[in-house]
Amino acid sequence: MGFPINMTMTLSGASRSQLSHWRRSGLLEPEISASRPIEYSFRDIVALRSVVYLRRQTSLQRVRKAFETLERMDLTEHQSAYSLVTDGDTIAVMRSDEAVDLVRSPGQTVLAPLVDIFRAFDNQRGTRVPDLVNPRPLIQIREARLGGWPTIAGTRLAYDEVALLVADGSVSYERVSDFYPGVSPEAVRDAVEFAHQVREAA
Repeated sequence: MGFPINMTMTLSGASRSQLSHWRRSGLLEPEISASRPIEYSFRDIVALRSVVYLRRQTSLQRVRKAFETLERMDLTEHQSAYSLVTDGDTIAVMRSDEAVDLVRSPGQTVLAPLVDIFRAFDNQRGTRVPDLVNPRPLIQIREARLGGWPTIAGTRLAYDEVALLVADGSVSYERVSDFYPGVSPEAVRDAVEFAHQVREAA
């Protein structure tokens, strides 16, 4: 499943210029396509959220050095495989029950807080990055469901199919259940609001 730029921006909290800069610099290249149209994978989005989260407290140079240290330590899985944390001064990777410094004293065990980058947070620009599991109360994201594409909670129905159904006003929120039984008007509202947020990111 490929995620277009506007969905990637919405779910990661990265701006269009950040995504472009990070691709050109090699910090984080999309694993699906680096050519037009550019699409990111679900794992790319998780890795991008890590970078955006870390950038709230530390410099891009430290993030870059942390990624380089991961490679030198032969930790060469996709960046999304690693839990990275920062105290603002250094960046550490969580391994088992310890944190290993990647910037100041590479390889040394340090004390570090556990951070859940899947939860909602404010990025460096002060924009709210939505929860990656539930970007809206009745919208869910599960990597094993539609490749991580947002769906109506408890279904395999893509949020944008529901939003599109009511877009021209010919189908009311209440009548969506005639087409998709079990989809409540509240779920339709969440789908429409999330679709608007994704469009606004473009």
